[in-house]
Amino acid sequence: MSEILIMGNMPDKDLSILKAEFTVHRAIEISNFEKFLVEQGDKISAVATTGFVGLHNNIIEKLENLKIISSNGVGYDSIDATFCADRGIIVTHTPDVLNAEVANTTIMLFLNSFREFSFNEAYLKSGRWKLEGMAPYSRSPDNRIVGMLGMGRIGQEIASRLSMFNPKILYHSRSPKDVPYTYYKDLKTMARDCEVLICITPGGIKTNKLVNEEILTALGPTGTLINIARGSVVDQTALIKTLEDGRLGYAALDVFESEPNVPDELIHMSNVTLLPHVGSATFETRAAMGELTLNNLIEFKRNGKVLTPVPECLNLEKNIT
Repeated sequence: MSEILIMGNMPDKDLSILKAEFTVHRAIEISNFEKFLVEQGDKISAVATTGFVGLHNNIIEKLENLKIISSNGVGYDSIDATFCADRGIIVTHTPDVLNAEVANTTIMLFLNSFREFSFNEAYLKSGRWKLEGMAPYSRSPDNRIVGMLGMGRIGQEIASRLSMFNPKILYHSRSPKDVPYTYYKDLKTMARDCEVLICITPGGIKTNKLVNEEILTALGPTGTLINIARGSVVDQTALIKTLEDGRLGYAALDVFESEPNVPDELIHMSNVTLLPHVGSATFETRAAMGELTLNNLIEFKRNGKVLTPVPECLNLEKNIT
């Protein structure tokens, strides 16, 4: 039977499914992981992990017969997919099944930024309504100019759900898409021309701190940044600085540079909405992601194919035996 290494936690139900197909090793149960890699690493042909936990190259190098890494999550910047592809290791992820939920979370952040639900709930619960009267006015989300950094499958789902607010939608990506929105080749120009900038681009080296101080300043003192992508996409130091000095108006964040660490400056800002990386965190969506993670592993073991390879590994299946 093939042997699999599981990084991070996994529901008991999913574990039982894998145990019917593989000899299972769980990293969290291995007392001396380095010793395990030396003594048994060559027996591992598959790894199950998550987008958050990933798998470091120094571990991959010690798994001499590794054939597949199945990651639970659409983002896979914690796995060097090019490094893996060069070694004949196929990497899979879980796209599409979380598009709707991430879009829902984005709409929540968008609405809270304008209508200030968090502030108003606290205003009521603290007794200020009784003592001070009606809460201050908030801003309408309708008829806004929204810039999308990224227009992939999730980006298109977000744009579709935003349509109820009658926005003008702009977008920046590596190349134009077949979508009914206005394409901007230059991110700074788009930031200058929009009122809301929504980040939904993949993480990784190519997008690291792509939204820098210059972009945030271009978005302006009444602008709103929404980051539902990866914390690495936004220069967090610059974000705090521009919010503090008024060059940027508002921010709504589900992701951060060094999770679960969130800077105190962001926590104490009244013009910032914060969520603990819950973009796809519903029972239904996480179950679907887990199922796809398992199905990639089982399909590969039985038939040498996978359902959802990452782009870097699209042409690998035919070369793997």
